[in-house]
Amino acid sequence: MLCKEIMQVIEAAYPKSAALDFDNVGLLAGRAEKEVNRVYLALDATDKVIDRAVLAGADMLITHHPLIFSPLKRVTDEDFISKRVVKLIQNDISYYAMHTNYDVLGMAALSEKILGIKNTQVLDVTMSGDGGEEGIGRIGDLEKTMTLEECCVYVKHRLKLGSLKVFGDMDKKVSRLAISPGSGKTAVAPAIAKGADVLVTGDIGHHDGLDAVEQGLSVIDAGHYGTEYIFIDDMKQFLEDKLPVLEIVATPVVHPFQVI
Repeated sequence: MLCKEIMQVIEAAYPKSAALDFDNVGLLAGRAEKEVNRVYLALDATDKVIDRAVLAGADMLITHHPLIFSPLKRVTDEDFISKRVVKLIQNDISYYAMHTNYDVLGMAALSEKILGIKNTQVLDVTMSGDGGEEGIGRIGDLEKTMTLEECCVYVKHRLKLGSLKVFGDMDKKVSRLAISPGSGKTAVAPAIAKGADVLVTGDIGHHDGLDAVEQGLSVIDAGHYGTEYIFIDDMKQFLEDKLPVLEIVATPVVHPFQVI
């Protein structure tokens, strides 16, 4: 089927209009008229991912994070970003990104399900309509009250992680949990406003973590990748269900750094 037909199916569920204003989603390189038989899925369009897509004989690459975020003034092999665009076009791979539109309409509910929180509501509302409010993240109740240390073990198990970074008193009792996959600095304020005991997110800096704790919010930093790699399997299932004529290849889950 054609790339543009795949895009129509994706955008029926995850319209580009749901993306936040700063974002860059949709077809970012290649041909909408490209005939697609094999799709390669990844979180980021790294050099390694693009090489794997080429080796897999992919006709289309779909990622969560956009490769092109800031404007490109030239597309050559002299810049590490545009060099990837050149490689995609040379190999006739159409490249599509679905970022905050998926965060709002997919990732939030998926993370709620994985962490098993109940009585949930949207953490940071970005859109509303006849279908109700949607937005970034979720907040809800854990099935039982636990210590922050027990909550860390629980989150590690649910997200299948090897390590976490934690801000807060490990003996503190927590029962109300907020989850904001990805970079969560801006999730601190809405988590506090909505009465969360603990926020699970990524990319929390020293001062962000300290300031959150001072305001009564513990923070579990499970990593940007650690909270968002769930996109890969979810989109694989979505495409296999909606478009069974396609072959869907998912990149291996490989965390981008190690803790020694």
